[in-house]
Amino acid sequence: MSYLVLARKYRPQIFDGVVAQTHVTQTLKNAISSKRLAHAILFTGPRGTGKTTIARILAKAMNCKTGPAPVPCNSCRSCSEITSGSAADVFEIDGASNNGVEQVRDIRDNIKYMPAHSTYKIYIIDEVHMLSTAAFNALLKTLEEPPAHVIFLFATTEPRKIPITILSRCQRYDLKRIEASDIIQHLISICQKEGMDIDHESVDLIAREADGSMRDALSLLDQVTTGASGAIIHSEIMDVLGVVDGVVVHELAQATFQGDAPRILKIIDTVYRHGHSIADLYTRLMEHFRNLLVIKLSPDSDTLMDMPSQEIDTLKKQAQGVSPLHLNQVLEVLFREEPTIKWSSRPQMAFEVVMIKLLNIRPALPIHDLIEKLDVIQKQLASGQDFSLSETQKGFETSGKPSVTKPLTDRQEHTPSAKPSVSEPVLSESSGESDPWQAILDVISERYPSLAPNLTHSRLVKLSGNTLEIEVNGSDFNYKRMRRKENIKILEQISGSFFGRQMRVVIHPGTNMNGQPKRERIDTANRLKNDLLQHPLVADAIEIFNGKLVDIKTS
Repeated sequence: MSYLVLARKYRPQIFDGVVAQTHVTQTLKNAISSKRLAHAILFTGPRGTGKTTIARILAKAMNCKTGPAPVPCNSCRSCSEITSGSAADVFEIDGASNNGVEQVRDIRDNIKYMPAHSTYKIYIIDEVHMLSTAAFNALLKTLEEPPAHVIFLFATTEPRKIPITILSRCQRYDLKRIEASDIIQHLISICQKEGMDIDHESVDLIAREADGSMRDALSLLDQVTTGASGAIIHSEIMDVLGVVDGVVVHELAQATFQGDAPRILKIIDTVYRHGHSIADLYTRLMEHFRNLLVIKLSPDSDTLMDMPSQEIDTLKKQAQGVSPLHLNQVLEVLFREEPTIKWSSRPQMAFEVVMIKLLNIRPALPIHDLIEKLDVIQKQLASGQDFSLSETQKGFETSGKPSVTKPLTDRQEHTPSAKPSVSEPVLSESSGESDPWQAILDVISERYPSLAPNLTHSRLVKLSGNTLEIEVNGSDFNYKRMRRKENIKILEQISGSFFGRQMRVVIHPGTNMNGQPKRERIDTANRLKNDLLQHPLVADAIEIFNGKLVDIKTS
């Protein structure tokens, strides 16, 4: 007699034997007990989670000699034939190879006949999404109003490929991916029944490689027991399955954080020489960084990662001192370069290139801190203060706040510092105002809003007797406009009202406007632009927002 694999030997024969699908099995048991089972049922979910198994158990429950019953006896003629796959009234059809309209027509022609010796004639169509459009259309009317003795049970891994007209005629049950803890518990139970000597670490590895599929887990266990001689050793399992040890992935991530390029290259070379898949290592590394990011972002990280508790504790230790923003940058590079690893003819070399890119990623500042510091630079430029890249950066690195030695007044934030072209301001002691020019500007802004922008960079250079001398900085347009008679008259009227006597206003061109040669002004602006381009904060902003520098405005 040929060997019966574990996936078939331990296939559940009752609803309670199905692992981690209670939300489906309990609903079906209740439907059978209340005699409210639908005539067409669709089971969906990942591979190896029990879709076809539940369909067979349901067929047993409906055709059992003691039924319909929630728990089939598994001893009567109908149950025995369904278990062996030779039932005359239960038809298991492969939708991938029987997907034409002719096969559906045969079903339509045969359903009108009564079952041979059972209560129901049941059609189980696996991978039903593989049916052609014509086959689905031919099934529509029959599926909506089948004879009372017919039940349709469909199973598929891709329900999105099934027409909505078919879905609307079926009662749908979604099976979930089986968690590693449930797979581990089931594998340990089977190992005890089979007398297998296997450690818990090896069972954890098999459960993780199964990726939520119980059938895959049992197949891997079969492979491991066949390849091992005597007691199953974890190192032998690694070689048999050809998987990368989690310790290797942990060391590779740690070397990335430490910027240890030689160690990274050595790990990749070792994995490659042992014949392991570089693509598999790359996928495991992405999952590792994803888990680190989950730990940093979520307080309930244990429930979001399907892995043993000791591995979660190891991840938490490694995540200490690493910012979520840095982890997100690493993941972004890994996802962007994934097709390169997948399709490259030299995956080892491609992997090494990607890891070098990760080493060049500098931990970036949080966005709100970066915006705050860019605002400080803007204020320093607008106020005309000496702008020192080294001092600014020093203040950012030490305290996280900009290093500004002298507080700015409201007026200084809008007026550039420049040497007066006439003389230093001489204010009237009887004016009653410490800054009469600011008060005059406020009145102009309120009464003549179209004129106020031309005086944004102006300054009072002399106030003596009935004369008010003003320096206008900025563009030549501002100076010429303020030289107009009507505008001078406005200034004289407002200043006269302010000082309580008739005033004479004199307009001077500012040094920042035409006191500096044009070539020198251009060179100064270019030097400032180059300084800003090389500033670390500007580089961080471009990297974080994945942006492109379009223009630099210095005034």
